[in-house]
Amino acid sequence: METLGWIGSILLAFCGLPQAIESWQTKNSDGLTWGLLSMWFAGEVFTFIYILPKMDLPLIFNYAANLIFLSVIIYYKLFPRR
Repeated sequence: METLGWIGSILLAFCGLPQAIESWQTKNSDGLTWGLLSMWFAGEVFTFIYILPKMDLPLIFNYAANLIFLSVIIYYKLFPRR
């Protein structure tokens, strides 16, 4: 069961990676709305805070990785390069 948790968390953690790479390569995140980014960010932060005391390592990995990728996406939304 632990293996399934890790596999699921890794797959979900890296869902944001393709968009982070796209934002980094194009130097913008124009196709994403602030509504999506703000709700995604708030959800990640609140859930990360909730699961941290539980020390559920697969979920901690998932949310930490998502916060990193999301930070790249938001950076290029705030500071697009034309």
